[in-house]
Amino acid sequence: MKTVVLKFGGTSVGSIDRIKKVCKIIASYKKKKNKVVVISSAMSGVTNDLINKSKQISNNFDKAEYDALVSTGEQVSCALIAGRLNHIGFKSRSWLSWQVPILTEGSYSVARIIHIVTKEIKNYLKNNGIPIITGFQGINSKSRLNTIGRSGSDATAIMFAKFLNADECIIYTDVDGVYTTDPRDYKNAKKIKKIFYDEMLEMASLGSKVMQPTSVQDAKLNKINIEVKSSFVKKPGTLITGYSKSFSDQIITGISSTKNDAKITIIGVKDRPGVAACIFKPLSHNLINVDMVVQNISLNGKETDLTFTIKSEDLKKTEKLIKQNKKISFKKISFDREVSKVSIIGVGMITTPGITYRMFQALASQKINIQVISTSEIKISVLVSSKNVKKAVAVLHKEFKLD
Repeated sequence: MKTVVLKFGGTSVGSIDRIKKVCKIIASYKKKKNKVVVISSAMSGVTNDLINKSKQISNNFDKAEYDALVSTGEQVSCALIAGRLNHIGFKSRSWLSWQVPILTEGSYSVARIIHIVTKEIKNYLKNNGIPIITGFQGINSKSRLNTIGRSGSDATAIMFAKFLNADECIIYTDVDGVYTTDPRDYKNAKKIKKIFYDEMLEMASLGSKVMQPTSVQDAKLNKINIEVKSSFVKKPGTLITGYSKSFSDQIITGISSTKNDAKITIIGVKDRPGVAACIFKPLSHNLINVDMVVQNISLNGKETDLTFTIKSEDLKKTEKLIKQNKKISFKKISFDREVSKVSIIGVGMITTPGITYRMFQALASQKINIQVISTSEIKISVLVSSKNVKKAVAVLHKEFKLD
């Protein structure tokens, strides 16, 4: 008998009618004689409502109480799913994270699951029950509830698949798989049948909203294959898996783009060892993530211009930190909010020469100027003007035969 872990996102359980539909999906797996474990997110909008309530109470809401508050959303959805399954003739009950228990470590709101005690869950499965378990949360060493970040229910499902040694882990969401690029921005985007962990990790970190990067990382570390499917339509999904012995024939798997980047250029910085560290140290301490970095040395070798990108919401704080930094001197600082990152991702580029040229030539054919470049083994990212993003995605999609 197979063990199947099913995870349902907030949109999948966003209303009573949708919960009833989810229960039909769960029942279909149970009727095939599977052991079924269900992980549920909160109903869509519930967590945001709870966060807003915390802000109305205090602008410095206690972190432990914040996690205790926002974790209640999953309790509601799990009880409703279990109640419906019982109504239609199945044995089911809800399990809160502390009842399992799901053990976590790390700070509130960004904890990680380190262990799941599966004894009671396994016993319940043996007795033909369907456990409905709260995602997104666990308990720490002080027996306090803490959460594992937004969209953390994916990580909960992946870790249950690990500790139960499950045969399948299926993420049900509002899309029917992972696409070559965002279909809302480019109508010729195609669904990907199979994508490797590293490719999905890059796509998730570069703007794809299907899965959180930490969840993909957990799947990779624990060698858990994931299938992403829609809870609204009956269609095959996308398999997220490890490398096969031979790389994919498809050189480029997908194209990602961002919409909330900002570029900062510090001009005329006195060039000396450690100056870059002095610039980025206060940003790091303030949890500002720096992405693309380019440094140009002047002809006389005494000054440098430093360009880097951050999230646009961090722009004002970054500007303030740089101007207050007494350890650096510079002539001028400039900012640009109207920039976006466009990236091509694919394990096939590891063994295929000429990908960089093809990307740059395709962008040049549309008169799209490249401002900053960054690369990894399976990714090339360029920073372009935001007004050119859709045009860039379209030409690259065609260039690498993703249409």
